[in-house]
Amino acid sequence: MATPTVPAEHDATAHEHPSEFTYIKIAVILAIITAVEVVIYYIEGLRGILVPALIALSVAKFLLVVGYFMHLKFDDKKLAWIFAFALITSVAVFVGVWLMQHFARVQQFVGELIT
Repeated sequence: MATPTVPAEHDATAHEHPSEFTYIKIAVILAIITAVEVVIYYIEGLRGILVPALIALSVAKFLLVVGYFMHLKFDDKKLAWIFAFALITSVAVFVGVWLMQHFARVQQFVGELIT
């Protein structure tokens, strides 16, 4: 025997979800950013800034995905701070590991900048 469902009370903290058109715009923006990532990989003149450019584009995609598709933009700001901390920590770890892997080249580059 099925139990009857009782309608839930209206949640005062609830937010209105974005329209389907907003999700489509975000998806198009994400597709454009991905296309830019692919294109800049093949441009030889951008090799020097390839990694920072890809990191910046990835951060932009991360913010769009968690902001809209995970509804973080509409949730409690504490959650936004948690995601921001995680993003900053992951970028710092990535940059730290990259610097350790390429220490000799970084040291040479900095030495050339100073002289």
